[in-house]
Amino acid sequence: MREAKTGDRHSQGMATRRAVLGDAYVDRAGAAATDFDQPFQQLITEAAWGHVWSRPDWTKRERSIVTIALLAALGRDEEFALHIRATANTGASREDIREAMLHVAIYAGVPAANHAFKLARKVFDEMDGKDQK
Repeated sequence: MREAKTGDRHSQGMATRRAVLGDAYVDRAGAAATDFDQPFQQLITEAAWGHVWSRPDWTKRERSIVTIALLAALGRDEEFALHIRATANTGASREDIREAMLHVAIYAGVPAANHAFKLARKVFDEMDGKDQK
């Protein structure tokens, strides 16, 4: 695999980021960027999305499952919820997410998985248009 140039990596990253997170989310993130955090937006677009998420060896579904498990284990709630929503674009099923959370319970701890299950249920209810009470 040839080494991508920075511009290529940014273009690929933006395409992958949009495919996974959706145009609306990416457009909001871009519009909210300031001079202060613009370099960070460029970094994650090129490194996370243009390099790691764009590699050919795993599907977006597989990367989605691993990402969700890691975010749950680390307790990164906002990013976890974002990536649960992204499953609509990656093809990761709710069964995939359940299995990932079972792994989190064993390898990262029951409290982390318990919290992740609660968050995932809330996000799935929002995605399904169910009333939140």
